[in-house]
Amino acid sequence: MSDWKNAYRSFYYDSAEEPEDIVLPAPETALLVIDIQNTYLEPKGEPMEDIRWAPFRDRMNGTVIPNTARLIADCRKRGVEVIFARIACLTENGRDRSLSQKKPGFNYLLLPKDREDSQIVPKLAPEGDEVVVLKTTDSALTGTNLRMILHNMGIRNVIVAGIFTDQCISSTVRSLADESFNTVVVDDCCAAATDELHRNELMSINMIYCHVVQMEDVIGFLDAGR
Repeated sequence: MSDWKNAYRSFYYDSAEEPEDIVLPAPETALLVIDIQNTYLEPKGEPMEDIRWAPFRDRMNGTVIPNTARLIADCRKRGVEVIFARIACLTENGRDRSLSQKKPGFNYLLLPKDREDSQIVPKLAPEGDEVVVLKTTDSALTGTNLRMILHNMGIRNVIVAGIFTDQCISSTVRSLADESFNTVVVDDCCAAATDELHRNELMSINMIYCHVVQMEDVIGFLDAGR
């Protein structure tokens, strides 16, 4: 297991006591996979942009997607709820989107819910009756009925994986913390556009809104919850 108790400490928590061991009982735990959708793995259509985004795609294909697939499989075997959130609008022209998704630039997202580029990548596809919530906001709690779903299922602990660390992951984790869910963010199942953005955001949210851990740590926490 990693030294998660001392890693990713910001200025605020540099001298704080080590957190207690984490135990994740399967009946009270959900894995939430956020926004790992086809659109983010597609070519950018412009050579310089493709080069700029190459490190992100490498991390997604080489680390995030394989690790998340393994984590999903392990959670399914243990009876941990696997839940997905994806950015998708209900209308074809996106008039139901939040303001942040209508602004020009990277955050401009027009992803009608039935279009192929809005779907979850095939390697992580939901199975059976696993819950998928659609959102037009960064936070998966703010823009959906996920809060109610988690409460109705008796969930107290949420394992978070997905993209982008400094946007939808961070917004969702902060919302989960405000709702008093115990939350762990899986470093090697997440990515931001750059490694610097990824690491800086993990330092910002660690120990106050969540605990930042590695995938192998999560397996140990689930083992301890048996």
